[in-house]
Amino acid sequence: MTKYDEQFKLKIVQEYVGGAGGSDTLGRRYGVPKSLIKLWAELYRIHGLDGLNKKHSSYSAEFKLSVLQQMWDNGLSVGQTAAAFNIRNRAAVGLWERSYREGGFDALIPRPRGRPKQMPAPTTKPESSPDDEKRTRDELVAELNQLRMENAYLKKLQALVQARRQQTPPKKRK
Repeated sequence: MTKYDEQFKLKIVQEYVGGAGGSDTLGRRYGVPKSLIKLWAELYRIHGLDGLNKKHSSYSAEFKLSVLQQMWDNGLSVGQTAAAFNIRNRAAVGLWERSYREGGFDALIPRPRGRPKQMPAPTTKPESSPDDEKRTRDELVAELNQLRMENAYLKKLQALVQARRQQTPPKKRK
């Protein structure tokens, strides 16, 4: 959800461009930061009504590099560059520049967002190694006993941990 809709932005920009008040006056009247009014006016001047519409987009690494190249070649500020390319998040251009200076072109490549996908369950059972066929019965029994002993140890450890938790009372919060 956006805080300001397109009609509201257009009304303020038209008043600002028409000379009905400066960014300070309009900002106080409508409860909008003056920097935002100036940004809307700049976007409206360059892109028309499209500059005030909602925009959700992600940018490729090539586009980011071309934006930075244009900014450096023409000596534009971050805000001017964002307005020229209709990039709503002005700070993004500065972040791209810092990322490029620190990590080069690879730092501009968009990374997947969000939590990584869980590892899928194995679809096939691991097959027994060919060495299992060659092992003797005594070796297999010895391994089985070793695994049983490890299992019993882990069960005992878990029981001790649970018993310790039950003995200590929970700490009171202050």
